[in-house]
Amino acid sequence: MKERRPYPSYGLAMSSLCAIAGLAFALSGCETGGTTMPEVASEEEGPPFGGQASVNYADSLWQAMNNARLVGPDAVQTVPYQGQEPHGAVLETLYGEVSVGGIAGVAGHEGQVIVKRNYMGEDITNAKVAKDRDRYLASVTVMFKREPGYDPEHNDWFWVKYEPDGSVASDEQGMKLAGRVAKGQDEGCIACHSEQKDNDYQYNKSDFINE
Repeated sequence: MKERRPYPSYGLAMSSLCAIAGLAFALSGCETGGTTMPEVASEEEGPPFGGQASVNYADSLWQAMNNARLVGPDAVQTVPYQGQEPHGAVLETLYGEVSVGGIAGVAGHEGQVIVKRNYMGEDITNAKVAKDRDRYLASVTVMFKREPGYDPEHNDWFWVKYEPDGSVASDEQGMKLAGRVAKGQDEGCIACHSEQKDNDYQYNKSDFINE
């Protein structure tokens, strides 16, 4: 998830997502549709990102977001807007709260989540994406506020890039992009968002030029 330019903030009205997030919180700790959420492995040891524990957590996070209709085939739709690298040429951004864990003896955690859908394609426009999102969806990038102490240096954000089907994406070296992505490096999620450290590592839409 190579980061070089601002990450805009734009999404649904918070009132509508509060109701959705409440449903997600109620469902995340149990079986839904006969499918149990994956167990979250311990991350006390291992690499900053890309390890199996981080990938397992990302899998659980995806299911929680799917329950909240932030991702997946039944996801809430917003108005697409023009994007730029390292994200899509057209973007949608959603905000909410979801709960991850609380199963198989793992303590649950409820936190803020920012979901960005990245759309790419030849001659892509906002209108084309609005008519056929599945055709143009290239990836989904997510920031999830973890429990205190996860990464206090960077406000405890968990970073992950997903393929459209919800599997965790990999970089060119085959490293899974989940966890404290590119921590300590000059480029990547944390490096780019560090420019907005005073705003909880979040870019606002006013920082985004090509609306």
